[in-house]
Amino acid sequence: MNTSAYLAASLDHPDMRRWQPLVQSADADLLPERQTMAARSRDLTRNSGVAEGALQTVTDNVIGVGLRLVSTPDYRLLGKSKEWAEEWSTGVESLWRTWSEAMDCDAGRSLDFTGLTIQVFRSGWLNGEGLALPLWLPRPGVRFNLRLQVIEPERLSNPMGRTNGPRLREGIAIDEYGAPQGYHIRRAHPGERGMASAADLLTWEYVPAFTDWGRRRVIHVHDRERAGQSRGKPSLASVMRQFKVLRDFTDAELKAAVVNAKVAMLTESNLSPEAVAELLSSSEDARSEYADALTERGLSTITMEDGQIIPLGLGEKLAGFSPQRPSGSFDPFVTSIFRHIATGLNIPYELLMKDFSRTNYSSARAALIEAWRFFRGRRQWISTYWARPVFELWLEEAVNLGLVEAPDFYENMAAYCRCRWVGPGRGWIDPVKEADAAKIRMDANLSTLEAECAEQGQDWEEVLEQRAAEKAKMKELGLLPEVPVTPANARDYPSDKEAPVKPGETTGGTKTDGKPAPKPAPAAA
Repeated sequence: MNTSAYLAASLDHPDMRRWQPLVQSADADLLPERQTMAARSRDLTRNSGVAEGALQTVTDNVIGVGLRLVSTPDYRLLGKSKEWAEEWSTGVESLWRTWSEAMDCDAGRSLDFTGLTIQVFRSGWLNGEGLALPLWLPRPGVRFNLRLQVIEPERLSNPMGRTNGPRLREGIAIDEYGAPQGYHIRRAHPGERGMASAADLLTWEYVPAFTDWGRRRVIHVHDRERAGQSRGKPSLASVMRQFKVLRDFTDAELKAAVVNAKVAMLTESNLSPEAVAELLSSSEDARSEYADALTERGLSTITMEDGQIIPLGLGEKLAGFSPQRPSGSFDPFVTSIFRHIATGLNIPYELLMKDFSRTNYSSARAALIEAWRFFRGRRQWISTYWARPVFELWLEEAVNLGLVEAPDFYENMAAYCRCRWVGPGRGWIDPVKEADAAKIRMDANLSTLEAECAEQGQDWEEVLEQRAAEKAKMKELGLLPEVPVTPANARDYPSDKEAPVKPGETTGGTKTDGKPAPKPAPAAA
């Protein structure tokens, strides 16, 4: 008899009584098992094409070829005009590109800012968190001194294996509210035994979270799914078991299919030795050669090779082996599991498997719109907790160098550092339908050119400037469109030129074929 008001809380029901998970805090649940999950996540991604493909799909849609800075200072709070904001933003964005597009933004001089962003994002997917140190490293001939060093999360750990406590959580020193106060970072990765010195493996450096004047010294990016959570968990955690078991299952089916595809041609004979010799060859040595072959086969291990003929001794007989695998239900079963995995990763099945063969336009569009919500959320996450903190650090240095004018910068830092980050475009399934829809939205004042361009990863001002330049060049070369002059487009044509017209249209009382146009009939009385 069930004594619980809620079946979900029943301790008597046969299906529920053995299900009694512990009630623990976020860190108590996560920290003891975090490293095991991270190691398995990396191993799974290295050895599973679907897992690696899922990571690449998310990375391409969230970051793509890079996040582009759009500076939007709060000019109202700063007591400035919109014109000032546009001019100030243009200068800041130009300076930002000189730093972010060069390898000198990386402490290791190996990646630009886009490469570092991808590295942090992939670490967040695989390990559940990304970790970077903003360093001050002056270099000859380089204007800015800010450098970023991305490090593996395993280096963030308790010194000498100390246990977690009220003020120490897996290498992070916290205050009574859970706010990070500092980070204990190991000099060498714990997995570099034999490559790193013993001194580095046993040495931790304490890095304060902020300087005395509030400058960030550590950038730690991870999702806080629960209150009090100090570290992150891998994105594959909820579907890791399905991935692992399915990988083992498909490997076993693949091996079975390979064995089943190998057809061995076996010889069976009840003939006398003389008859065998006569069939094999007219040579007198045929019998001895055949006997030698049998002896050799008996002394060695038979291996299955493509097109192999296995000779048998006289009177021997072998039964065939034909496993019925893969079974007919293999594809539906695997597809069902992959749909479950896709749901856990917040990716449509079509994107996970790169398979749109069974999808019509409406279904594909609905799936991609749902995926786009997830991608936009991840982009906002990486922008808020990684890109913007880096921009704040860089802008502070630019202001102190006198390259950017920002009075009372520290008092109004949030207003000056306000910005957006534009990533790769959403793409189109049917360009005609979606372009028409965009035009209808703008004509109905439900959207803007800025928003529509941002959906495709473009800057609306750059688009308009380029279109103006193209139209000016077309006029210069006399490549005017074949449309009649109307009040709406009259200004687009020089006053000393006739606008091109389509065949059959009239202009100036003359047909386009050179003959005079017929006079209009007199109006009826």
